[in-house]
Amino acid sequence: MVGDPVLRQRADEVTDIDARLVRLVDDMFITMYDAPGVGLAAPQVGVQKRFFIYDLDHGDGQQVLINPVVEESDGEWEFTEGCLSIPGLHFDIVRPRRIHVTGVDLEGREVSLEADDYLARVIQHELDHLDGVLMLERLDDDQRKAARRAVRQLQLAGSEPEPTPRGRFPFGRL
Repeated sequence: MVGDPVLRQRADEVTDIDARLVRLVDDMFITMYDAPGVGLAAPQVGVQKRFFIYDLDHGDGQQVLINPVVEESDGEWEFTEGCLSIPGLHFDIVRPRRIHVTGVDLEGREVSLEADDYLARVIQHELDHLDGVLMLERLDDDQRKAARRAVRQLQLAGSEPEPTPRGRFPFGRL
């Protein structure tokens, strides 16, 4: 959830792609689909490693991006975003429209991806999680105040779902 300190820390580089990482990725896809969501970063499940998963359901299937880096960005696009770590709340966020991102896939192969519009937004949102940035930090002052009030009301009402079901990850942190 938004108050979890793990979400405010920069995640460490992935140095080994092994069976534990593959199992974690599989469990993360189950969690993401159950939420439901289109992307999930490792810190959202309590793992301080630089990778995230996504599936936009556009025929490309399940994707994993390890140690991602945005090499270039261009344009500007405002779009309403939600987050599994801040359930039920949505905010208009301005981000670059197009990005070039590099990283590694689950097989250890280099990835170089040109993304625009929605895919670029999903990648940037998940990359924020790897850098310890929540979308609340992308809001202007008035939006941020309103968002924090809404988060507090959800917490006081006890209506927030458990966003990071760590019990599903028996092998702990990588």
